[in-house]
Amino acid sequence: MRYLLSAFLVFSFFIGSCAQQQKSTKKTVEKEQAQTIKTGADRIDQYLPLLKNKNIAIVANQTSVLKVLQRAEVAPNIMGAEIVQHHLVDYLHNYDRINVQKVFAPEHGFRGKADAGEAIADGKDVKTGIPIISLYGKNKKPSPEQLKGIDVVVFDIQDVGARFYTYISTLHYVMEACAELGIQVILLDRPNPNGHYIDGPVLEPEHKSFVGMHPVPVVYGMTIGEYGQMINGEKWLANGIQCDLTVILLENYTHQSTYSLPIKPSPNLPNDISINLYPSLCFFEGTNVSAGRGTNKQFQIYGSPFLEKSDFSFTPQPNEGAKHPKHKEKICFGEDLSASESLVSLNLSWLVKAYQQSPKKDFFNTFFTKLAGTKKLRQQIEEGLSEKEIKASWQLGLENFKKVREQYLIYP
Repeated sequence: MRYLLSAFLVFSFFIGSCAQQQKSTKKTVEKEQAQTIKTGADRIDQYLPLLKNKNIAIVANQTSVLKVLQRAEVAPNIMGAEIVQHHLVDYLHNYDRINVQKVFAPEHGFRGKADAGEAIADGKDVKTGIPIISLYGKNKKPSPEQLKGIDVVVFDIQDVGARFYTYISTLHYVMEACAELGIQVILLDRPNPNGHYIDGPVLEPEHKSFVGMHPVPVVYGMTIGEYGQMINGEKWLANGIQCDLTVILLENYTHQSTYSLPIKPSPNLPNDISINLYPSLCFFEGTNVSAGRGTNKQFQIYGSPFLEKSDFSFTPQPNEGAKHPKHKEKICFGEDLSASESLVSLNLSWLVKAYQQSPKKDFFNTFFTKLAGTKKLRQQIEEGLSEKEIKASWQLGLENFKKVREQYLIYP
């Protein structure tokens, strides 16, 4: 009898301990969730009711993930909680009364493995069997035929806050196509890892292209949801039409929030350092200097065979996201910036220094003006203006932009 009583007490203690652990685990998970940033995709209760019994298309890539708090077994007959990650397409495809008819993929493709500028073919998602339509290359804007029968388009792509990063151009064309057909767009907002500052020349209309469609500075300090509202409010869509746009908001986010991207947004932005340096180093894409494509430090280094020999060098080789890197298999001299302090403004000193060390007539190519959004930056560098002088010339445009931007801000 004493043995049975002891066994009963031990078992009761175990059950009580497991129950306490369940409560503790659930509280810990909920506390962590309350403190961390919640993306629009994570807030499923906000958009699932808008999608039920609807035929939907999803604009997505590898960053389109959501986290769901799910019950999990922590011991026999004892349930706790854990956070499980799903791809948005998979999650909605498996959800009852939501009909995902097709996926639209931006530059780099649905799984995000294609080179910058590489044509993306249409296809079918192996996992779900859903048709995938590319919105890069000749077909940048969904056609009426491609949107036939669609009630709602869900847009969920991670932006990095630089004007020449083409996901905001894809957003423009999706909103325009849907506005023309009376289709609602639900935009699941995501944090901007470069949302803590505003800098660069404002794009001039005559230099509009897919790497810069709107009169905004290089770094605009807005989430993609705020940016979508600005596209609508400023009537930048064709003929001034406006899209039926719903933004699913972030939680626990401000423009000064630090946010480490859980998934790289494109093949050549592998980490937080590259994302922070990208707005400054992308100007090199319009020159004969490599920004590290074809290495494992993309947008964390720069160099070329024409710069002065130094202790630091690298040799670009084909790799994922750079099948034909600039200066392939040639020794490039330059600088390693991977240990630099985080930037809170554009840095032009590297660009100016590289120009001064390079053969002048071969330094710039025609892409540079598209990236800069103006001819003035190239002219200023060629005329020998200092970084301080160049930046001073941007101030009036930046102040005017800030007044426009303020109207569309959602977060402090």
